Amino acid sequence: MSQSTQVNPPLQSFVELVHQTLLPDLLLESITPHDPVVVRAVPLSWQVLGTGNYAAVLAHPDYPAWVVKIYAPGRPGLPAEREVYRRLGSHPGFSECFYATDTFLVLKRLRGITLYDCLHRGVKIPPRVIQEVDEALDYARSQGLHPHDVHGRNVMICEGHGVVADVSDFLKAETCTAWDDLKRAYRWVYRPILSRLPLRVPYVVLDGVRASYRFFRRLTRRL
Repeated sequence: MSQSTQVNPPLQSFVELVHQTLLPDLLLESITPHDPVVVRAVPLSWQVLGTGNYAAVLAHPDYPAWVVKIYAPGRPGLPAEREVYRRLGSHPGFSECFYATDTFLVLKRLRGITLYDCLHRGVKIPPRVIQEVDEALDYARSQGLHPHDVHGRNVMICEGHGVVADVSDFLKAETCTAWDDLKRAYRWVYRPILSRLPLRVPYVVLDGVRASYRFFRRLTRRL
């Protein structure tokens, strides 16, 4: 997972495209560490798939198997995420890192829908998805990792299976209850109520619930 001559030709071509057409004209800005980065400019043909607090994920239509995750200037985390992917290797519950530099990672592209968007679109979330994510997190722990900040915006349903899309904080040792809290909400609110209704939850409501939950977590940590 580093620069070397052992990279296969298609992947090497993708890496060269990143260096030649993406990095020179991509403009990322991280205003605060608690909010997603802002993409100010994107070169032609590149598509922004998503943004996190420290990085953005982009894809190119000529290379559908991979995405590139680029960290905003001054934001930490890339070496830690690279190490997480090294420990995870190839596992169906996660993406996979095929190449890494000091500024970006080339990852397997995950095609699916987040649990967050499932609620917004009214897409059913089957129990199997929750179980498979649990199994993936158990595997991560067996590799000496600490699943952290696993929530509805970074868990996806890909071809009917549960996949964890963001592992960037899996080296953090402190306790995180985000996934356990989500499972409780799934068990006590989603399964008996929301799953039975033809309901599409507006983003403004989802964002409000997310903000309230984050506030509550910060408050309880201070007590």
